[in-house]
Amino acid sequence: MSQADVRRRVSSRFLTSELRLIAVRRRNQVGLAALAAVPVVLAVAMKVASPEGPPDRGDGPNFFSQILGNGFFVALAALGVELTLFLPIAVSMLAGDAVAGEANQGTLRYLLTVPVGRTRLLAVKYAGIVMGAFVAPLTVAVSGLVVGLLLFGGGDVTTLSGTQIGFGTAVLRLLLICLYLGVCLSALGAIGLFLSTLTEQPMGATIALAMLTVTSWILGQIPQLDWLHPYLLTRHWTDFGELLRDPVSPGGLTPGLLSAGAYIVVFLSAAWARFAGRDVTS
Repeated sequence: MSQADVRRRVSSRFLTSELRLIAVRRRNQVGLAALAAVPVVLAVAMKVASPEGPPDRGDGPNFFSQILGNGFFVALAALGVELTLFLPIAVSMLAGDAVAGEANQGTLRYLLTVPVGRTRLLAVKYAGIVMGAFVAPLTVAVSGLVVGLLLFGGGDVTTLSGTQIGFGTAVLRLLLICLYLGVCLSALGAIGLFLSTLTEQPMGATIALAMLTVTSWILGQIPQLDWLHPYLLTRHWTDFGELLRDPVSPGGLTPGLLSAGAYIVVFLSAAWARFAGRDVTS
């Protein structure tokens, strides 16, 4: 292998260019703005609503009921709301456009003749998806935390175990929640990358991935399909609540991380197998 080949292999120019393209693309900026706007709308609605807040229906951690006492919970409530639809759609847009977008614009063949190997191309595209998967929940959390503190103030946070932790510790827990959700959404992105290698229409891959996510949520609510629940993509996404217990039990997060890891390995392998043998005509 020549010295030039070695430099090309280790060069981060392609990755840097891809990340910059994702960051400056207008639709991605608008998408992040929309994600950040949801906590603002939520906090304002809670501020002007009845002081009693929404009733506790007993169907899981009711972060809404605690917002009025501590603005920290705006971030958690917003993450819970957006996790079912808005966050998956944001990742679906990135993943669906990864390969299919290049094919649709006629630039895929050009990229492969630069030269950029197919494996390297997939790796860089997935790195961009992963970046989006981590930035999206972090954007929601930061927006919710800021607007929550402005409207409701802060202070010690009551955990799901009934104990109290300091605000700084709670913010660290919030960061860990964003990291956990980033891993979960990266698994969704791996499926999207595979779908993106199957078509030249990015919108088709995006819609298919979004529908798959919604279907997973719906199937998870049907008791008669409890045999299927452990294998659903979204099965463990709401396990982030384990990070709000005192003490935190790592075992509560392990199933979600293992599930996400399995999805990532399987669908990245499928994407590579599909793309490696695909005839690129555009």
